[in-house]
Formats: sequence, structure tokens, C-alpha cells
Amino acid sequence: MAPYTGIGQKPFLLWLGFSAMCLGMFMAILDIQVVASSLTAIASSLDISAQRIGWLQTSYLMAEVIAIPLTGLLTRAFSLRWMFAAATFGFTLASLGCAMSITFATLIAFRVAQGLCGGMLIPAVFTSVFIMMPAPSRLRATTLAGIFALLAPTLGPLVGGYLTDTHSWHWIFLLNIVPGLAVTVVVAAVVRIGTPDRSVLRELDFVGLAFFAGFLALLVMVLNEGPRQHWRGDFILAAICVCVSSGALGIWRCLSATHPFVNLRRFGNLAFSGSCIFSFVLGLGLFGSIYTLSLFLGLVRGYSPLLIGEVLMVTGIAQLTTAPVAAWLETRTRPKILTGVGFGLFGVGLLANGFAGPLTDFSGLFWPQVLRGVALMLCLLPTTRLALDIWPPQEVPEASALFNLIRNLGGAIGIALIDTLLQARTPTHVAALVTKLQAGDPITARLVGLPVATFQNLPMGPVDEMTKALITPLVERVALTQVFNEAWLALSVLFALSLLALALPLESGAPEKTTQGPAH
Repeated sequence: MAPYTGIGQKPFLLWLGFSAMCLGMFMAILDIQVVASSLTAIASSLDISAQRIGWLQTSYLMAEVIAIPLTGLLTRAFSLRWMFAAATFGFTLASLGCAMSITFATLIAFRVAQGLCGGMLIPAVFTSVFIMMPAPSRLRATTLAGIFALLAPTLGPLVGGYLTDTHSWHWIFLLNIVPGLAVTVVVAAVVRIGTPDRSVLRELDFVGLAFFAGFLALLVMVLNEGPRQHWRGDFILAAICVCVSSGALGIWRCLSATHPFVNLRRFGNLAFSGSCIFSFVLGLGLFGSIYTLSLFLGLVRGYSPLLIGEVLMVTGIAQLTTAPVAAWLETRTRPKILTGVGFGLFGVGLLANGFAGPLTDFSGLFWPQVLRGVALMLCLLPTTRLALDIWPPQEVPEASALFNLIRNLGGAIGIALIDTLLQARTPTHVAALVTKLQAGDPITARLVGLPVATFQNLPMGPVDEMTKALITPLVERVALTQVFNEAWLALSVLFALSLLALALPLESGAPEKTTQGPAH
């Protein structure tokens, strides 16, 4: 681990700089969640189809996946001070770009820029605990960073909903401008840690970076656009081929380069690989559940952004209030046991959402969210310990970056898969409901919200255009609910399957040797 190098700097300036960095991290985490309650409002404003709303989240998460492993190298190249100040300034400019966007394409481009810059802020803060702070102050610094990290997802949906309802969705991005500029100035003026070494930029594997960036971008595009084109056509087939090729070449490059973009050889350790399986599944459930619930509330229930934020906030409050208990248990319970309890509880919370109806409201969504909020820290803390305790101190930052990017990757892929399910299954459910209504099924009529008395298991006669216009949105609302239920149930099954990874030797000792890339 990098040693404390803040000797000679006044404690006040150390804490001022570190607090500013925590605020920058808070902004980066907040921008994942602040958008959640405003997804349908943004889609309506920019005329984005329901099947493409997920790009607003996946573009940010995928960009973070690229940025996280670059953080350490860029910190050495430019120093913690200038890397963090530049990343914060870039994040602020990208936020302004998001707020000024008037098309779907420009908004996505600036969300990518936000994710690239924001992805560097989060790991840099926790690294700075050991670089900036003397040993006696590290517990307080870690606690402060943890509070910021927990408050962001708790407040994000409510803040986003409030700003969108009272002003417009543009303000969820404009919110970053003043604090972003303040953090940039304070960090540049106060933080005095590290000496830039531009020569380390020669270690950056641009080829591997390009392969992985292409693979991730094409993967999300294929998952989103494939169902729209029924997985046919030259464009989709070409995209799939290039995606697979980029992924394969990226893996080859990371296994053969002297300084790989991501050190995939760490997956040779079964304990680390098992922990990363849990990290990936947690990303699927964490980001997928927020995304699915937000769309359900916006598209099915017709809630305003503020009401969506109030509902989504339940998970964050449950997570925040139970975090101290989870931290206490994490030091007194075997990680395997705590992991099993956490993932089992999170899976039950997902399963409980899988039986919603078109009229399910706050009370029906409350307890499943509480279960997931309580379970989240029980999932995160022990798996992080299992993933990182096996490495020597000097290798922990790189292993931590890989472990955390796997979680973001799971979230981005999960959202893309939910979009795929939404596109592929909604027409099927609509057709099935229409067939049952035409057959006069009273149960389906009751589910859709039509007068049951007119449905007596007798075929319906011709339907005029006015009646069809009245019935269509009711049928579509039920069909969407059924698709969302399938998404919840699919996520719960993945959490159940993830428990099989507990059979791996997760609590094995440290590897016999380090896992650096091969030297040429």
C-alpha cells in the first residue's frame, strides 16, 4: 500500500483537501442514482423510446469500467492532486454538457464523459486515505469517506425527483457545477501529495484499452439494438462478430502484455474469482433493481419523478441505517456465512417484487426494498474482504480496482439485459392478453381493468377504433408489469445460483506468488 506522504502539511489543510475529494466522490456516486427517478421524464423530453432509456445508465457505468483501472496509473503520472482536480473539472464540464443536451446522442456522449471522469474519483478517495493521512487519522478518514459514499445513493433519487419536478431534469446535472468547480479549486490549491512522473504513461496498454472499450460499447449496443432488429440484418451480425473479436483480442492482450490494462491473471486465484462472481451478481441486482423499479413506477404507475424518488429512497435509508450493524457483524462472522445470508436476503427481496400488479403502490414495494437495503452491506463487506485479504499490500489497489469494475460491469450488463427483455417480451404479453380478451376471458378483463360483466367466456365481436384506443394502454400497462415481474424473478434466480460459488475455496490463503503480467 502506498505510504503516508503528507509529512509537513498542516492537519487543517490535509482534512480540507480530503473533505473536498470526498465531495467529488459524492458527486460521482450521486450521478448514478440522481438520474434514476428522472429516467421517464428525460425520455419524454428528448423523445427517447422506453427500450433505449437504459443507455442513460449503461453509458455511465461502462465508462466507469474503463476509468477505474486507469486511476492508479494516471495518479502516478500526474500526481493525486492534478489527476483528481482534472477529473473533477472534466466531470463538471460533462455535467454542463448533459444539462445542455437537446438530443439523445449528445446526452449519451456527455454521460460517457461523466462516467470516465467520475470513475477516477471514487477509487482515488479511498487510496488517498493511505497516501494523505497519517495512520492515527485513517479510521476517521475512512469513516468520512464511507458516510459520503452511503449518503449519495440514499439522497440521489429524492434529489433528482425534486429537481425534475420543481424545475426540470436539466437541474440534476446543473447541480454539479458549483460544487464541482469548488472541489477542483480546493484540491488543486491544497493537496500536495505525490510528484508527477509522465514516464509511466508509457506503461499504458493503449491496444488493450482500445479492444476492451470497443468490446464494452458494442456489447451494450448489441444487447439493446438486437431485439429491435429481431437479431437479423447485416449490421447486427457484423456488430456481434466485431464485439466477440474485440473481447477475445482484449483478453489475449491482457494475458500477454507486460503492463496489461487489466491484470486478468488474478482470476487464476479461485478465492478472488469466486468473490468477483458475487461482485458481478451484486451489480446485476443493485443497478438492475433500481432501474426496473424506476421504469415500473414511471411507465406503469405514472408516478412523477418526485414520487419515484420517494419510493426509491427506501432502499437507501435501509442501507444507511443498517450499515453500522453490518460493519459490526463483518468483524465477528465468517465471510462465507455473511455472504450467504446477504445474497440470500437480497434474492428474497428481488423475488418479493416479482408478483407485482399494475396497481402495486408504495406499501406493496416497501418491504422488498427494505430487504434489499438491509442485505446490501451484508453482500458488499464480506465479499470485499474475501477478494482483497489474499493479496500482499502493494497489490491490493490493483485487485480492488478489478473487483469494483466487475460490479459496475454487472450493473451495465444487467440494465442492458432488462432492456432486451423489455423489447423481446412485451409484444408477446400484449398478444397473449389480446387473445384472451377476444375469447371473453373475465379474469384477464379484471386484470386489465375492464368491466367483467361484459366478458362471459364468449368471443368478442368487432371492436371499433374508439374502444380499441381505450383498451390498448390498459393492455400495454399489464404487459409491461408482467415483463418487469419476469425481470425481478430472473434476477432472483441469478442470486440463488450465485450461492453455488460458496463452494469455492473463498477463504484460502494468499497466493504463492504475485500475479504480474509476463515480462518480455
